[in-house]
Amino acid sequence: QVQLVESGGGLVQAGGSLRLSCAASGSIFRFNTMGWYRQAPGKQRELVATMTNGGYTNYADSVKGRFTISRDNARNTVYLQMNSLKPEDTAVYYCAARVAPNNYWGQGTQVTVSS
Repeated sequence: QVQLVESGGGLVQAGGSLRLSCAASGSIFRFNTMGWYRQAPGKQRELVATMTNGGYTNYADSVKGRFTISRDNARNTVYLQMNSLKPEDTAVYYCAARVAPNNYWGQGTQVTVSS
């Protein structure tokens, strides 16, 4: 059973920063890919950033240069550092992990950026 628990969301002013954490149950080495997705009200869930087991990263164009995904294997945790936040970054952020062919999701954490 895979459990992913996000934390670190909250309310921040535009231009501010937040760091999201995703703690996994057990070793994250077993996951082919881990990442972050987000869903704003009335919109589809979209990719924010992913990282493979080999360290390859992928970012949505809208967050490149502002967000950074990283992982701490010793803590079985993946992070999303979000800088220069904009109101359009407001969404529920979900942690995801893939062990082919299965995908796992966390419960989500709300990020609200005020203008």
